[in-house]
Amino acid sequence: MVNLGVKLKDLSLKNPVMTASGTFGFGEEFEDFIDLSNLGGILVKGTTRHHREGNPYPRMAETPSGMLNAVGLQNKGVENFCSEIYPRIKHYDTNILVNVSGSVIEDYVETAAMINDLEHIPAIELNISCPNVKEGGMAFGTSCASAAEVVKAVRQVYKKHLMVKLSPNVTDITEIAKAVEAEGADSVSLINTLLGMAIDAETRKPLLSTVTGGLSGPAVKPVALRMVWQVFNAVKIPIVGLGGIMNAKDAIEFMLAGATAVQIGTANFIDPQVTEKIVVGIEDYMKRHNIQDINDLIGALQVR
Repeated sequence: MVNLGVKLKDLSLKNPVMTASGTFGFGEEFEDFIDLSNLGGILVKGTTRHHREGNPYPRMAETPSGMLNAVGLQNKGVENFCSEIYPRIKHYDTNILVNVSGSVIEDYVETAAMINDLEHIPAIELNISCPNVKEGGMAFGTSCASAAEVVKAVRQVYKKHLMVKLSPNVTDITEIAKAVEAEGADSVSLINTLLGMAIDAETRKPLLSTVTGGLSGPAVKPVALRMVWQVFNAVKIPIVGLGGIMNAKDAIEFMLAGATAVQIGTANFIDPQVTEKIVVGIEDYMKRHNIQDINDLIGALQVR
């Protein structure tokens, strides 16, 4: 019997497979396809202080080996989540994490404080890729100072596990990781989507209403792997790796690069049962390689 359990500091996962926010709804949408209790955790869709309609359509586009999205964090706000959604999902026998987003630091703080009171939510994932409207729209996560500022503010009101999701649209992601670690992040997840765009040559128009959007899927995996490996060698807190993971082999590669756990995103749109298949695939890999404890894989990359 192999051990699949991992720990993100104080947060215990029965296995390292989690879902990525924005690709798994609130978990309810996948109940007909998988047993949610077989997963290490689920990340519910991005939640903001107030109701958001999101961006105009079209806001998704298929690209070679990936997809672009510009949904714009459509959600009904944290109060709706606490009163309507949380009571429906709190019984899930897995870790439920809420992805917290905002336009100003006060939004993050108020949202995190409200979620802190929910007994069956052991952690939040702070999405610092959001534009800071008070700083001309530059994303919080693209500078060490603004990333540190928002994490410091949230850390003062949020007393449970604080995961910070890092943007890849930066010069040096290790500097951002070190900045959020210094302000109290318990773990980091990376990468968020890469900024991209797609054009219809026939109409000479962009495929997205917002012109640019977030690129995800297999196309981003080499970049994500590289960044996970760099961050693993720069910080002491655990890393959750994501970006183009489509199968167990991909997940294992992220763990070898330094990830303690992984998140599955775009693959959920292709196969709603992919997360369970990845758990089984990881266990099979361990048996084939005579590995008893999955923790022995973390950061075990053998650099020539």
